[in-house]
This record gives sequence, structure tokens and C-alpha cells, in this order.
Amino acid sequence: MRRLGAVGILVISFSLAALVIRHQPAVEQYIRSIGGLAYPIAIGIFTLVASAPFSVTDALAIMNGSIFGPLWGTIVNAIGLVLAAMLGYYLNRRASHLLDLESTLERLPGWIRRFRVGSPAFLLSVRLIPGLGGTLATSVAATFRVPLYVHVWTMCAIAIPICTLLAIFGNEVTAVVHNYEHRMHVRVHEFYERHRPNFHFRRLRNQ
Repeated sequence: MRRLGAVGILVISFSLAALVIRHQPAVEQYIRSIGGLAYPIAIGIFTLVASAPFSVTDALAIMNGSIFGPLWGTIVNAIGLVLAAMLGYYLNRRASHLLDLESTLERLPGWIRRFRVGSPAFLLSVRLIPGLGGTLATSVAATFRVPLYVHVWTMCAIAIPICTLLAIFGNEVTAVVHNYEHRMHVRVHEFYERHRPNFHFRRLRNQ
């Protein structure tokens, strides 16, 4: 029963995260439309996705920068990362025994294996591995009973700077798109104003 429960926890968390990522445009539109509740909802969604195994939060970090701007987007991402670190640690305490950590650790690069497993240097180094690093570091922290605060700060030390850059990037992209749309609207309006007499004259002739 314990094993089945652990599998259920992992499946549910991963499935919900995948669902949010798949419908990210609809999620973004929903967050933009709910006013003051946008902040806690965005933090909750980011927490859920970032705590799931093998999840990618880049799209959500960019989305938060686009919705809230670079400052508040960064704050939303940072709070979500802290909560995700705690939730992920809790989930892996109950499910990490399902993973074959021993064989996975043996396949790590030599420059990582020279650090003591579970040490801050090890956790920081593992998180630099794309894709697998975050999930593996959380599993190791939970399995080797690394203190929660060590797990949280090592995760945030790597993830927060990246998400901050992505939040700034999301805000800048949104500003560029809005400026482009505004310029196109102005040009269309100016074109119409310049040629409106001709359009009016042709319409009269056709009548």
C-alpha cells in the first residue's frame, strides 16, 4: 500500500503539471482575468509544476514575467520555487524509494561524484544537469535525509537566477510585441486617413 500510494503521488503531481504546461495559453489568459487573485493562483500553479518530477518551469517563469512584469514576476517565481522545494521534498520522502538512485548516481559525471552525496556542493552540481538534475537532486535530498533548509537553498540558488532572467525576458518580449502591435495600428490608421478621400470617391462612383 505504501508503494502504491507513492506511485499515486508521483503520477498525480506529474499529470497535473503536464496538464498545466499543455494548456499554458489558457492558464495565462485565466490568470490575467481574475484580478487580485492572480498572484496566489500564479504562485500555486508554479509550485505545483516545479515540484513535479521531470517538469520544466521555463514557460511559466516567462509567463509570470509577461503577466506581472520583471519585479513581481520574479517575486512570484521565487515564492513558487521555495514552496515547490518543500512540496517536492515531501513527495520524494514518500516516493524516492521507487527510484534506482544507486545506478543513477554511478552514471553521474566524475566531477560530480567527487562530492559527498547529499552535500550542498553535490546538490548544486547535480542541478546543473539539464532535464534530470532537479528531479535527481530532490530525490537524493529526500532519500539521504538532507535537512529541508539545505535542500531549499540549494534549489533556489540555481533556479531563482534562471527564473529571474526568464521573467525579465518574458516582460521584454511582451513589451516588444505590444509596441509592434501599436506601431502597426498607427500605420494602418495613418494609411486609412491618407487614402480615405479616394476610398470615399470610389464608393460614390460605384453607387
